[in-house]
Amino acid sequence: MEPDYPPETLHTESDHDSVCNTSWVSVCPRGLWKVHQKCLNSQQTASDPAGVTPISSNNCPRLGSLCRVRVRLKANNDEAENVACEKTGEKLPAQPDPFTAELTESGTTPFVRCKDSVLQVPLGDWTTLRLGDGQCDITEACLEGMRAGEKCEIQLSPLETGPDAAVPRPSDESLPFFATVELQAFTPGKEAWEMSPGEKWEWVKSHKDTGGVRFRSEDLWGAADSYSKAMKLVITFCNHVRDVAKKGWEYEAEEQREATLETLDPSAEELNKMKADLHSNLSLCQLKLNQPERAKANAAKATQLEPGCAKAWYRLGKACQIVNELEEAKQAFRKLLELQPEMPAALKALKDIASREKATNAQLGLRLSKMFSSR
Repeated sequence: MEPDYPPETLHTESDHDSVCNTSWVSVCPRGLWKVHQKCLNSQQTASDPAGVTPISSNNCPRLGSLCRVRVRLKANNDEAENVACEKTGEKLPAQPDPFTAELTESGTTPFVRCKDSVLQVPLGDWTTLRLGDGQCDITEACLEGMRAGEKCEIQLSPLETGPDAAVPRPSDESLPFFATVELQAFTPGKEAWEMSPGEKWEWVKSHKDTGGVRFRSEDLWGAADSYSKAMKLVITFCNHVRDVAKKGWEYEAEEQREATLETLDPSAEELNKMKADLHSNLSLCQLKLNQPERAKANAAKATQLEPGCAKAWYRLGKACQIVNELEEAKQAFRKLLELQPEMPAALKALKDIASREKATNAQLGLRLSKMFSSR
């Protein structure tokens, strides 16, 4: 999910052999965490036992890169032994290493996310991540600026947590805590602008599917983050559609323009529906994360893109109820009843709003009567 805290580079030297310090906010299953990265850059490259030649030190991993990485906790400036979960000590299952076999997408196997863990990787062991999957937002953000053979240190401290206050958290004495991230080798990837429409669309669908899986497992922050990543790519698609349409209108006859748009893959209609679905799903996550203003904005956008989306109208109504915009809430629920007459949830919501307005009016009348009777 897009946090309100933008990435901030605190200090960066132009010489690659120097130390760079960068801070940003990352999404974890239980909330937002502030990350401070200290990267001690090195000229050396790593050699892989499987014979895979590391990428040139002039390059960094990009979207789709398979990265051989090791993350370890630190305690009192000494690297701790293998631990998988900061709070529970649960051992996360190790991931098969695709560098020991043919480097293909089928060589990666996602490991299980631990809800009580900040770092979503098996700690202490060499493992493989595909950059862009969002398995561990903190680790991926580190890798984006690293080169093969480099190591960095990160400091982690919580900023915001989810609605479940009973979830175990590291004790106050242990915060902030530290870890190291090492990148041994990685395969080529692509920037979003280098991808074909088909490749980009696969990433969009993958992020959306991941968001659904995380939502069902009650990983609300992770779900919202996945939907946001999908949204970013969809926006680039919409720009592409607009550019293609504009070019077509400049060079094609009137009867050929519609054909030009129909040849786009995905089509403009598919893109519009995907955007509406993502906005609606984000709205649901934000409602559950007690972020009604954001939920309202995303639900409203979904209803604009797809006026027939009943879920979006319901979420818009709920968000408006929470922020006490009762007239807007009634309009949303009435629109929902136009789409799905006699829907129990909408009827109940309207009844609740009527009762709430009646109670408010009664309280106002009582205050007014007391005010005038005291004169």
